[in-house]
Amino acid sequence: MNGEPVATPPVPTARRRTVVVTGASRGIGAAIRDRLLARGHTVIGIGRTVAALPGQPRFVPVALDLAQLDALPDRLAELLTNHPQLDGLVANAGAGRFGHLEQHNALAIRRAVELNLLSPMLVVRALLPALRRNAPADVVLMGSEAALRGSRRGCLYSAAKFGLRGFAQALRAECAAGGVRVTQVHPGLVRTSFFDDLDFAPGEAPEHAILPGDVAEAVDSILHLRSQTVVDEIVLSPLTNCVQRTRR
Repeated sequence: MNGEPVATPPVPTARRRTVVVTGASRGIGAAIRDRLLARGHTVIGIGRTVAALPGQPRFVPVALDLAQLDALPDRLAELLTNHPQLDGLVANAGAGRFGHLEQHNALAIRRAVELNLLSPMLVVRALLPALRRNAPADVVLMGSEAALRGSRRGCLYSAAKFGLRGFAQALRAECAAGGVRVTQVHPGLVRTSFFDDLDFAPGEAPEHAILPGDVAEAVDSILHLRSQTVVDEIVLSPLTNCVQRTRR
């Protein structure tokens, strides 16, 4: 405390990682994919229509419909056989289904919960042994502002995202001793094709929505934080919340 500057330790060179990103073909997933590839990491991209990227040998596309729950264990076991060095997972895939509860039949309710809650749980379950072996490792679960508060017409989405948040918190406690960090990212309105099949969307002004690159930057910062520090949750919101109806 004598006024002399404190020496800052050198920043270690980031290790090259192998990260699974689900929903990697568009929107937030594609932005995360591109950000990690630019960092020099290998990205295994899972999606229904995912394809190879020209000039990107470190991107490995895996065509897989995560809604097909019965097929997941075998396909993910095959993935681990081909990529045993896996040390990161960004579980981003999901879809929105909105409306009053009475508007959804039993099948729609089941499918919404399967894709947005059961599917990421099964993906984590399948990949967790490899993540433990390759620790330090990361699990990043894509949540939503719908996991923080329920809203009108959002009962199905909020139920699944609230469940995913509880899963993330419990998994965080379970995995810490094994060197696997668990983080959840909660974006608000993001300007992506998520809203293409919905009857609402963010307002048109730049401050009415965050961008996929903003979420990718947050995920990137999580993965590159020193391994002894965990970010439990990040909430990303537009400067001004504005929703517009897109259909009548």
